[in-house]
Amino acid sequence: MKTNIHVLMASVVVASATFIGGAGSAWAAADQWFVLGQQTIKAADPSTEIKSTGSRWTKDVKEVKLSAEGADVQITNLVLHWDNRKDDTMKDVGTLKSGGQTAPVNAPGRKGRLTSVTVQYKIMGNAPSATLKVWGFD
Repeated sequence: MKTNIHVLMASVVVASATFIGGAGSAWAAADQWFVLGQQTIKAADPSTEIKSTGSRWTKDVKEVKLSAEGADVQITNLVLHWDNRKDDTMKDVGTLKSGGQTAPVNAPGRKGRLTSVTVQYKIMGNAPSATLKVWGFD
C-alpha cells in the first residue's frame, strides 16, 4: 500500500515538473526580436518615417533597435513615436554600419506601443540606397 502511494506521489511530481518546464519554455520563446517595420532609404532624401506594422498587440514592445543593410548610415536624429506616451528623441546616434544594429532602447513603462520611427540620416560612401529595419522585442 505504501509503495503504491509513493509511486503515485512520484508520478504527480514528475508530471508537475514536466508541465511547469513546458510552460516556462513557451514563455521564453515568446520573448524574441521581430521586425516592426522597414524602409528602403535613398541618398537623395534627408529623412524618412517608418511605420510599425501589425496589430495593436504586435506593436506593444519592451525594447526597440534599428539595423541597416546595404550601406553605412549616419543617423543624426531619431524619434520614437509612442502611442499614448511622450516621444523619445535621440540626437547624434552615430554611424550604423551595414549589417549592424543600434543598442536597444527601452520602451516607456513596462511596455509601449510604437507607432512609427522618424529618422534623419545620411548614407555614407557612394551607395544610392540602404534598408533600415525597426526591431521590437517582446
